[in-house]
Amino acid sequence: MDPLIITATPNVCWLQPDVDYPRTPAAMAEEAARCREAGASILHMHAEDWTGTIDAVRAATDLVVQCGMSSHAIPERMDVFRHGADMISIITSHHDEAFAGLDVHVLHPREELEEYGRLSREYGTRLEYEIWHTGSIWNLEYLIRAGAIDPPYFTSLFFGWPGGSWSPPTVEEYRHRRRCLPDGAVATVSIMGEGQLDVLAAAITHGDHVRVGTEDQPCLHDGALGTTHELVREVRLLADAAGRRIATPDEARGMIGIAPAGHAVIP
Repeated sequence: MDPLIITATPNVCWLQPDVDYPRTPAAMAEEAARCREAGASILHMHAEDWTGTIDAVRAATDLVVQCGMSSHAIPERMDVFRHGADMISIITSHHDEAFAGLDVHVLHPREELEEYGRLSREYGTRLEYEIWHTGSIWNLEYLIRAGAIDPPYFTSLFFGWPGGSWSPPTVEEYRHRRRCLPDGAVATVSIMGEGQLDVLAAAITHGDHVRVGTEDQPCLHDGALGTTHELVREVRLLADAAGRRIATPDEARGMIGIAPAGHAVIP
């Protein structure tokens, strides 16, 4: 099977906002370097200063730069495209999430998703398709049928995130949704809360990929709070025990279909 892509998410913990995380470009770059050393090949990051944070991370590491905050409208995210980030996250259904003191309700119509496809082709920034349930897969297949997006389709399957988009964080749910994905899909899993270890292990042994960090689940396997690079290190040990090799960032780029590190930034 392909080497394992580990995505690191050193961002706000939605259920425990007091958990520390990097808040400046310099702090994000420092944590990115630690995540790279621990075994990550993708950095899924949030930022207020997108251009400064992208530059800082690229100066510090060769990680794939994946920019999140898919709840935001396209005009708020154009710096990500204009500055040539490797990837940008989009949710292929809607946001219906219940976090600590924060309810998120944002519709993402198919017209918006098609515009993301157009921008991806114009700027060369690949899309990360957030898949919360099988309706998300229907919309992904709609985009494929419409010729709006190009393979491979890098999907992130979410489990256990609270709110109306919740799905059970179980191996059964993971295997069902994985079977529903279209040909050409690359699948990674994100689990919030209990059940994380079971689904991570299933994804690793079935040839899929994993996402870990303070944004998803900030606790190490012993229950103690951990940094994102410590969470990456734990999942790497799990992969080592399963006999699965870890992907380098350039190997991840090949599987995702993006340019090698050091490609020119689009003005």
